[in-house]
Amino acid sequence: GQAGDNVGLLVRGIKREDVERGQVVVKPGTTTPHTEFEGQAYILSKDEGGRHTPFFNNYRPQFYFRTTDVTGVVTLPE
Repeated sequence: GQAGDNVGLLVRGIKREDVERGQVVVKPGTTTPHTEFEGQAYILSKDEGGRHTPFFNNYRPQFYFRTTDVTGVVTLPE
């Protein structure tokens, strides 16, 4: 595969339950993992098929990134 491709791997000595969807295989020292970022999102209106109720500060939605999902925190501007 090439960068950005989804692949399946057979890795000897690793149990299937020790690997989670969304994990990556990289050469050591070539990537920096991040646990936090700041971004902007467009939220669909009710008429567009989105939320029926408003967000509140510290709301914890699921975010989906390519092959994984994580729980985030929405911090609203004051």
